Amino acid sequence: MTLNDIAIGDSCVVTKLNDTGEIRRRIMDMGLTKGATVSVRKVAPLGDPIDLIVRGYHLSLRREDAKMIEVEPA
Repeated sequence: MTLNDIAIGDSCVVTKLNDTGEIRRRIMDMGLTKGATVSVRKVAPLGDPIDLIVRGYHLSLRREDAKMIEVEPA
């Protein structure tokens, strides 16, 4: 299951980042690391980006990047 599949209002735990290089580093710098709890707060009207709550702050993430983050339900 990926972060892109999580419904609004649900929480999950990051298990793996499937990307490499610069994008992986950027995602990790934003706090999306293995074991981090993520809640999906809302989705933009056209479906992209999604608003997440990670480590106590709001983060907007493109769906393309969310597909690279494997999660399990919390």
